[in-house]
Amino acid sequence: MTSHDSKHDRRLLRVLNALPHRVRRAYLSLIRPDTKWVRRPLSMALIAGGTLGFLPVLGFRMLPLGALLLGEDIPPVRRATLRALDQTQYWWSHWRQRGRRRAGRCKST
Repeated sequence: MTSHDSKHDRRLLRVLNALPHRVRRAYLSLIRPDTKWVRRPLSMALIAGGTLGFLPVLGFRMLPLGALLLGEDIPPVRRATLRALDQTQYWWSHWRQRGRRRAGRCKST
C-alpha cells in the first residue's frame, strides 16, 4: 500500500483482493497523496449518497466506500472502518460456512 503501511493494511488488502480489478485499481489510484483534492469530495459524496440508499439508483454500499476513502485522511475513521470490515468479513465467513453445512446435510438425506 502507499499511504499507510501498518498492520491494519492486511485487512484492507483482503477486501481489495476480493474486489474486481477495475475497482481495486481505481481505489489504489485515489489513495495516492497527490489525489487528495479528488479523494475528499468524492468520499463525502459517496457517504451522502449512501445515506440515501433507499433510493433506486443510490445504495448503502456507498457508505463503506466513502468511509474507506475518507479514512485515508482521517486515521480514526480508518480504524473504525477497518474494524467494521473485520466484523463484516467474520460474519460473512460464518454465514457461508453455516450455509455449506446445511447444504451438505440436505444432500445426504
